[in-house]
Amino acid sequence: MRIPQTSLANDNLADLLRLIRSENIGPVTFFQLIKRFGTAKAALAAIPDLAQRGGKRQINICSSDIIEKEINNTHKLGAKFVVYGQKEYPELLHYLHDAPPVLSILGNVHLLNNKPIMGMVGARNASASGCAFARKIAHELGEQGYIVASGLARGIDAYAHSGALTTGTIASIAGGIDNVYPPENAKLRAQIIELGVIISENPFGSTPLARHFPARNRIISGVSRGILVVEASPKSGSLITAEFALEQGREVFAVPGSPLDPRAQGCNKLIKQGAVLVQSIHDIMDGLSTNFSLADSDNGQFYAANLATISENAISEADIIKAHKLIDEKLGASPVSIDELQSQTDLSISLIMSCLLEKEIAGTVQRHLGNKISKNYDI
Repeated sequence: MRIPQTSLANDNLADLLRLIRSENIGPVTFFQLIKRFGTAKAALAAIPDLAQRGGKRQINICSSDIIEKEINNTHKLGAKFVVYGQKEYPELLHYLHDAPPVLSILGNVHLLNNKPIMGMVGARNASASGCAFARKIAHELGEQGYIVASGLARGIDAYAHSGALTTGTIASIAGGIDNVYPPENAKLRAQIIELGVIISENPFGSTPLARHFPARNRIISGVSRGILVVEASPKSGSLITAEFALEQGREVFAVPGSPLDPRAQGCNKLIKQGAVLVQSIHDIMDGLSTNFSLADSDNGQFYAANLATISENAISEADIIKAHKLIDEKLGASPVSIDELQSQTDLSISLIMSCLLEKEIAGTVQRHLGNKISKNYDI
């Protein structure tokens, strides 16, 4: 698979960080702004007006002083920043519509691209047999030439990392690159920094919040060719990772377990829904495509779309006002797709995207799994 090339890697790092760290700017909104204005600096200048049009008079734009401090602290820690489009940025992550624009990296950055990656997740309160199996499979994946990615959580994650330490492991974390969480994994974290690599999209010094974990999970699946779920309850975050994997075009694998154990119910459900049943490393090797590529798939379109230029020549002020009214009428608490909005409003996709960009910056709408939109009632 070729490594994508993009002008984003040539933009000013401080401006990129200021943009992604500003209020209501997530990865999708970030790329929409870059598409619309060309550079992070131009997008930052446009945000106040866009927020006002979207329904909010004031918005918090991250200051240069805060970003300068983040950059200095990151470098003092021995970490570095990798920007979307740079050769060190994880190759498969380019093909996500919500790819992190900037990652903080601590450890052996070359592990992000020199071998294929397999993700592994599971229960924090995992059984002894589940932990042993995770460590065994992770070690065997390393022997087969795979890097193992996980989330540095208690239970299955920790044993997956430990099993792959000598062959290469990636820890995607929910806090800042300096954050040690959970505390009991401090020794393992130090080992990963020495032998593997830790990645984070969150600001230096930030502590993990509940909303950070699903975002972290999409990175685990996003860097990987497939995801193995070892143990998971029916409402486990591991199942969210599996959903991300399916949305991203990755293969999902699951280890079956006793129907009497709640930690097996999530995996058994995944298998019923079509996940590859795993009893040994051979099941994973047989299930992984030898010709894996996203460049020509639906996911491959995301890279092309992330930085394509938006033409707004045909969008007038009257069109924008009309579109805002129609979209307000159609949006509610239940998430809907952009295609459904287009079908029900008969507006052009470019006009809908322009309005949603303003509404997202204002915080009046929010995005959901599957790139769906709903009204935000929490503001």
